[in-house]
Amino acid sequence: MEKKFNYIWPTLLAFAVAVGIFIGGKLHFDDSPEKLFSTNSKKDKLNRLIDYIDYEYVDEIDTDSIVDVTVNNILGKLDPHSVYIPKSEMQEVSESMKGDFVGIGISFYMYHDTITVIRTIKNGPSHISGIKPGDRILIADNDTLFGKRIPNNSIVSRLKGKAGTKVDLKVFRKSEKRLMEFTVTRDRVPIKSVESYYMLTSDMGYLKINRFAESTFKEFKEALRKLKLRGAQKLVLDLRDNPGGYLGIAEKLADEFLEDDKLILYTKNKRGKIKRAYATGKGDFEDKPVYVLINERSASASEIIAGALQDNDIGTIVGRRSFGKGLVQREMDLGDGSAVRLTVSRYYTPTGRSIQKSYKKGHKDYYQEFMDRYRSGELVSVDSIKVADSLKFTTPKGKVVYGGGGIIPDVFVSIGSNEEEAIDSMDDTYEFFSRFVFEHLEKDRKYYESFSRNEFLDDFKVDDILFDEFIQFVLNRKIKLDFYAQENRIKDYLKANIAEQLFSPNVAAQIKGNHDRMLQKVKALDSENLYKVEIGALNLDR
Repeated sequence: MEKKFNYIWPTLLAFAVAVGIFIGGKLHFDDSPEKLFSTNSKKDKLNRLIDYIDYEYVDEIDTDSIVDVTVNNILGKLDPHSVYIPKSEMQEVSESMKGDFVGIGISFYMYHDTITVIRTIKNGPSHISGIKPGDRILIADNDTLFGKRIPNNSIVSRLKGKAGTKVDLKVFRKSEKRLMEFTVTRDRVPIKSVESYYMLTSDMGYLKINRFAESTFKEFKEALRKLKLRGAQKLVLDLRDNPGGYLGIAEKLADEFLEDDKLILYTKNKRGKIKRAYATGKGDFEDKPVYVLINERSASASEIIAGALQDNDIGTIVGRRSFGKGLVQREMDLGDGSAVRLTVSRYYTPTGRSIQKSYKKGHKDYYQEFMDRYRSGELVSVDSIKVADSLKFTTPKGKVVYGGGGIIPDVFVSIGSNEEEAIDSMDDTYEFFSRFVFEHLEKDRKYYESFSRNEFLDDFKVDDILFDEFIQFVLNRKIKLDFYAQENRIKDYLKANIAEQLFSPNVAAQIKGNHDRMLQKVKALDSENLYKVEIGALNLDR
């Protein structure tokens, strides 16, 4: 069985890397499109070919699809992050980067053949209308939504619409065994990029960002304000699995940690033009300890922040070598609702490092490099990271840093054991925990409604009965594992998933943090630093 997991989980993680970074490559960095210049023979050639097909080809052909294929083939000859965004995907990509969408504000789960509400967004349209977790949405504006397999994107499109418009819902409330009717007014619903934040210790805050969207800086500032009110004098900034986003947002966020006039990064375009970005004004977390968490799926804007702090001798970068995306894209409208995100420059960290990894072997090898890292042992031992001496750079305080393919952390933390990673996959990739928990909550929601957030955190324990029920749930899905060797981890993951469905991702993250290798390492590092300060103070007194 161990051999099976040795193969499965790295493959899954490699797939996650590829998907995450592909999405990150589609994220809009900034600036306005360049002007398109006068016609030339190359353009004329393509235009003439399409005209010939339109007017002369014997069969009816959808030339739009031909153009899409042509554009993708052209971009496929460039770098992996120059991508085409078809008209059909533009709205979804735009909403993700804007940080909100217009809808009814629910998180749902297709339970058997019925849309079932997992959680309503607090103060969102559905929450205000009285819809509750566990409610089954049967009909929307006379459109039957149950009894058939409907793809998630089709469901979302039926529930979304223009702000201020109404949708009539017929809902079955299982707890009351009755059919209910609600009229929900669609409104803007936030897509949070600050995924979670809480106090890790009495004086250290934790804050996780999953991408850099338009709303990210505002979300970050608000979360940081709340953490400081709770006593945060130190911060853990978690950028693991963050594929990037807007360059300008990353610059603003880095500015919060850097003194005035410190270089954040510089970019260089095709013509050799250099543009530098400097810290300005007083940041909210200058001169305070900060730990930045990165891993092999941290890319682009995430690497900009890690590189800016590392090169300016600010904070401590903890984790594993980041992805290695040092290219900047600009969105250019193609005139038919579609767009291209074209790489227009490279960026460099303050010491002059390019962290872009090679893509000379093609896009497939580029995204599968994770497997090379796994096979080489790099994810287990820092000594397995091979970097040429020519890529060494030195920070103002004399620390050696490296370019060439991602940010190498100051403090390395290996991946977990095969079984630990398997449990994480069951949580994130397969969603076994959340599905099991939903079905469990359906049996007796009233019992859990009696818990306040703090009571649940302090007092609720997953008992052996619930643990054994989960084991059976997983075994029914042909997964074998030494469950009892991972009992504490599994029980806490069950508790975390219950907390997320009852309260918020914040509570869930706090519980899972007990089993997070990087967070445990940060606590150890902070204790060591505190000890050194205390020893220093004692010596001064002598």
